[in-house]
Amino acid sequence: MRCLIVIDLKLGTFTHADAGQMHLYLNYAREHWTHPDENPPVGLILCAQGDEAVAHYALESLPNTVLAAEYRMALPDEQTLAAELARTRRLLEMRRPAK
Repeated sequence: MRCLIVIDLKLGTFTHADAGQMHLYLNYAREHWTHPDENPPVGLILCAQGDEAVAHYALESLPNTVLAAEYRMALPDEQTLAAELARTRRLLEMRRPAK
């Protein structure tokens, strides 16, 4: 997937205004920064706190691809990260077509 990714890091809770702001950023990026051989830009909004209902209705049916997610201030411990990486690798290897 060759495209620009616009990331907006929010310190507070996700609001409908964040979705509108990202929509504006993506329209600008598509018009001024995207090359002809690229897919449309994708927006990623990372918030300290999420509100699933607001995200659902604010992002539903937008012509741009916008994703909202809650982030954590601290990473999981090393063992948890290593286990998740191993699990993800196994899943990806299972999807790989046989040669």
